[in-house]
Amino acid sequence: MSTDPRTVVADYVAAVARGDADAVRDAFTEDAVWIYPGDLPLSGEWRGREAVVEDFLGSIGGLVAPGTAVEVELVGTPVAEGDRVVAEWTSRCTTVHGRLYENRNLGVFTVRDGLIAAVREYTDTHRAATVLFADGG
Repeated sequence: MSTDPRTVVADYVAAVARGDADAVRDAFTEDAVWIYPGDLPLSGEWRGREAVVEDFLGSIGGLVAPGTAVEVELVGTPVAEGDRVVAEWTSRCTTVHGRLYENRNLGVFTVRDGLIAAVREYTDTHRAATVLFADGG
């Protein structure tokens, strides 16, 4: 397991892309925090590995059409300074409403001892609201 912050983040996104739930869970510290913007049902501050993985990331599965998956593609990690890495990725899926969702995301990741300790995500919340939450939440 690498402790290089840029590699840790790239490995995490790769685990999400291949649907490796164990690797996703193992990527976070026990006290991890994920902050998601806006006023969406999944917006807020998620504290602790279980809350981040199960409650936040896990809730996204209920928005995706059965039998399909979320596609995640890492665009790049253009900035890495010390324990912080800025990563950009694209998310795509077919929603439970039958609509194609595609959005660019940017996250500022903090890595501690080879694990993700914090993420502050930025995304087009209007796009998420009108496509992912097309029924109002």
